[in-house]
Amino acid sequence: MTPQTLGLIGSGMIGGALARLAVAAGMDVVVSNSRGPETLADLVAELGERARAATPDEAAQAGDLVVATIPLNAYAQLPAAALSGKTVIDTMNYYPERDGRLAELDAGELTSSELVQRHLPGSRVVKAFNNIDFRRLFTSARPAGDPDRSALPVAADDPAAKGQVTGLLDALGYDAVDIGTLADSWRSEPGTPVYVLPYMAKRPEGLSQEETGRWFFETPGVPVPAARVKELTDAAVRGPAGGSRATISGD
Repeated sequence: MTPQTLGLIGSGMIGGALARLAVAAGMDVVVSNSRGPETLADLVAELGERARAATPDEAAQAGDLVVATIPLNAYAQLPAAALSGKTVIDTMNYYPERDGRLAELDAGELTSSELVQRHLPGSRVVKAFNNIDFRRLFTSARPAGDPDRSALPVAADDPAAKGQVTGLLDALGYDAVDIGTLADSWRSEPGTPVYVLPYMAKRPEGLSQEETGRWFFETPGVPVPAARVKELTDAAVRGPAGGSRATISGD
């Protein structure tokens, strides 16, 4: 069942892409960030009457589903009380060069999503939307049955929450591939075979920085069907946490 309202905590590149897809799918969106609702006026104006800006607590309370899409090093700022009882979609990845070192992740004791779930004991955390760049996330969405429809991996401990997020993916234009529990979510993390690059065309060599930026925004994505996502995630081998970030990831 498609949720009526999607709450977003974090409204950067991935959050903005999800908000646009949700509005296109007929959903209401409540966007928020750490800087205050007034800083989201341009995004809300672009999204139209189905969108409004709010605080993270308000977005958490308003959403039938809530997306947490902030830098991982800020995960402890997620409002646990407001998110209690909610299904929370975790799009976050561990990038040590940005986030600093997180000892539990470096030791392999937890995946980043398990860390988020521990902070949100009253919520049902689902890992999704973390393995595709924001541009392809927006432009590669296709209706069900389209031969160029792509799939994205989904991981969660709660089967019902996983089903909710699978329904959201379908509404936004993607199939879902169940890759297991939050402990298995490393299979879609940076450095794994399914992370970012399969969804992108091969980048020409010798591009200048300006040409690379133009190529990134103008080049269509490559369809990655469910069978291919399953093949890639099954083939993943767990390496050190915070595996190499793609040259162009859009995060």
